[in-house]
Formats: sequence, C-alpha cells, structure tokens
Amino acid sequence: MYKVVIIDDEPIIVRGLKKAVKWENLDCLVVGTAGDGVEGLEVIRREKPDILISDISMPKMDGLSMIAALKSEFPDMEVTILTGFRDFDYAQEAIRLGVCRFLLKPSKMEELDEALFAMLANLKNNPSVVKRLLEGRDEAAEENEEVLDSAASSFIVKNALAYIEKNYKERLKLADVADNVYVSQWHLSKLLNKYTGQNFSEILNNVRMEQAKRLLTNPSLRIGDIAEEVGFLDMAHFSRVFKKQVGISANEYRNTVLCDGKDS
Repeated sequence: MYKVVIIDDEPIIVRGLKKAVKWENLDCLVVGTAGDGVEGLEVIRREKPDILISDISMPKMDGLSMIAALKSEFPDMEVTILTGFRDFDYAQEAIRLGVCRFLLKPSKMEELDEALFAMLANLKNNPSVVKRLLEGRDEAAEENEEVLDSAASSFIVKNALAYIEKNYKERLKLADVADNVYVSQWHLSKLLNKYTGQNFSEILNNVRMEQAKRLLTNPSLRIGDIAEEVGFLDMAHFSRVFKKQVGISANEYRNTVLCDGKDS
C-alpha cells in the first residue's frame, strides 16, 4: 500500500481528509498527521510516505523552503499543496520545485480526487517506487542513495549558502544550517559537496577568510579583533586557517595589501 501523510494546522481539515477519502480503495493508508511544519518533518522522516498532502501557510514553517527540502530529500514522494494562500507566483514556484498539484481552500472533492489520481499515476510509473514496494522498505531506510540534481536541491543549496553568508560570525554548525533549510545534516552535507565541491567547514572558512581579507585592509583593526569579528574564538586557529586558505599569514597579507595601496 502507498503511505500517506497529511499536514495542516487546522484539525478539522486533517480529520476531514482522513474521513472523506476512501483511502483503502486507492490502495493507500494514512500513516501520520501533523499540525505544523516541524512536527510534519519528523513524521515524514519517520514514515517516509509516498504521498504528502500539506498546507504551506502554517506556524514554524517557510512553505517554499519546506517544499524544496521534501522534494530534495525525498524525490519520489508525491506532494499536493492544499492552502488558502492565494499567490500565483508562489504557486508557480511550488510547481517548479516539484509539487504535483496546488489546490486552494476550500477545494472541491473533485479537485482533490484528481490530485490523488495524478499522484498515484506518477507513483505507478516511477520505477524506483515500484521496485521499493516490491522489495519492501528496509532498503528505503538506507541513506546511501546518490543525491539527484533538481530545482529543489538547487533551491536548498542557494538558501544554505545565503544563511552561511549571513551568519558566518556566529558559532555556526552544519546542524544550524540544516535546520534552517529543513533538511537532515546528512542530506545537506551531500548537497553542498555535489553542488559546490566543498564540505560545510570549507565553505564557512572561505566566507570567513574573504571577510577577514576585507577587514585587514583597515590598519586600525587588530588581527585578534578581526579573528573574533569573523567568527573565530581562538586567534591561533584563525591564523592556521588563514595561512592554509590564503597561502600567507594574515600579517603578511595586510602588509602586502597596504604596500600595494601606497605604491598605487
């Protein structure tokens, strides 16, 4: 049977969907529900559903980022959005990221039925889903599949890099960025490596070193203060990373830049 998860912050919507649809006739089973995006992600990662019906305008949730996260981390999962959020550009972006249907509340039962039939047709024509259903789901729980190129994955990487650029001064960890873009640490690590050729630490250090080089052009700033300004609590650690990344020490870099400035 196909596994279904329903996410909506209106309990009446969740109950209505569970009761109104004859799931067993569609060879489907509702395996979980949630009332917000955070709880919804927990349910999805636990149950690994084939079908998701979800609102996108809920507490603790950036709708488009969550859609991108879900389609990047679970590319075979079919998603229908059921929402009262009326924005054509938003709907277009959701479709681009991999949503099957974008339905506005209150939607007619015929619209929901059409969405379900479309999602089921996609699942039945997806070789990896068919194989998984035939072979069972231990295999499905293994996190060793190659990350696929997709609009959703690209969207996640773009948001992750923007978050790093904005928060490089903090004691930033991979988990912090993963939480912000709604994917697991494992998945974000795979995405960053695939799309940038670098791991999280390398990306963060590159951002910090670029900022450090900019600050080093100001002779009134002490190198120790610059190290702290770009997120390093340990001056020695900053010095090691700077020399490894740039090829010379921070002091040598400053002297070179200042001398070049005088010469010009």
